[in-house]
Amino acid sequence: MIIGRIFGWILTGSAFLVLGHDLLQYLDSETWHSILLGELWFMINPEGLNLTQAIIQRYISPTLWDPVILNFLLWPAWLVFLVSGLLLLVLFRKRRKAEGRFLPS
Repeated sequence: MIIGRIFGWILTGSAFLVLGHDLLQYLDSETWHSILLGELWFMINPEGLNLTQAIIQRYISPTLWDPVILNFLLWPAWLVFLVSGLLLLVLFRKRRKAEGRFLPS
């Protein structure tokens, strides 16, 4: 449970960092360009992106890469991180104990 919440907070924080980067780029150039998930992945680890593409196309399914994963990699990185992080935070939230609801009288 706690690992899911920690990972959710990391993703949510990463979303705001990437969005802050996009805003600073906008203030510098006065044109909005949101960094894409695939672009960010390529900047961080280009070999990992190429290896993942080769493995998925060769061993899993070529059609899984092109219409599904490629479209996902073309989404803004901050949006992917924010939605994923908030989803994890909701799924792994602390649940309140039902105190006194079903006590026998």
